Amino acid sequence: MDDTVSEGSDVLLFLSRERTYLVRVRAGERFHTHKGFIDFDQVLGKRFGDVILSSMGVAFALFKPTPYDYVRKALRATQIIYPKDVALIVAYSGIGPGSRVVEAGTGSGALTSALASFVQPNGRVYSYEVRKEFCEQAAKNLARAGVDEYVVLRNADISQGISEPAVDAVVLDLATPWLVVKEAHGALKGGGHLVSFSPTIEQVVKTVGAMSVGFADVETVECLVRRMKIKAGSTRPEGVMRGHTGYISYGRKIFR
Repeated sequence: MDDTVSEGSDVLLFLSRERTYLVRVRAGERFHTHKGFIDFDQVLGKRFGDVILSSMGVAFALFKPTPYDYVRKALRATQIIYPKDVALIVAYSGIGPGSRVVEAGTGSGALTSALASFVQPNGRVYSYEVRKEFCEQAAKNLARAGVDEYVVLRNADISQGISEPAVDAVVLDLATPWLVVKEAHGALKGGGHLVSFSPTIEQVVKTVGAMSVGFADVETVECLVRRMKIKAGSTRPEGVMRGHTGYISYGRKIFR
């Protein structure tokens, strides 16, 4: 059953928002934490949502991992995009089941994994990465997330050309995305979406400038998320928040 833990299941062990562990359950094995170990034989057959006790009597909740969890827990060869940005990228790209998406660069495959989770079961993500070692790490992360069958990894420089015609979206996480705008335009179907994530405003200026020809509805946004500290009589924003991560630039293809 999908709602119960079985041999080989991925489980998110939840202690607190700051302490979560993405593990694969195997009979006869244990997972050790600073709050005691979790005996996987006691986890097998439990329902997702059940609470179990560690060897020290500390309660852990058993959750079924979401794409958000796989993004957070991806083994990193590069800096990954935060889930708040992933959500906007998915929204702006307009992708869904059956979409064909070109992405570059793959990096650790965290964004690739999120995109793949939305295009399944009939869509594909074609992900370009120039560094072979990043492709190898991404392949492992995609397999761990169970979405590798929806991804085609290409160890290639996307600025030298995109092999896939008439795709629904092109998503860029590159140091020089403006160099790929022309290639993206050629690969997109009419009205298709180009989305670019960049950490610096200098990158944005060059990319949006390149998009001034062949794209409409062009805009750039920054997403900031502020958590709230909920406590009776003293509810307020948390004192520390994650600030700038990057800018997201978006546009739709028009025929020149």
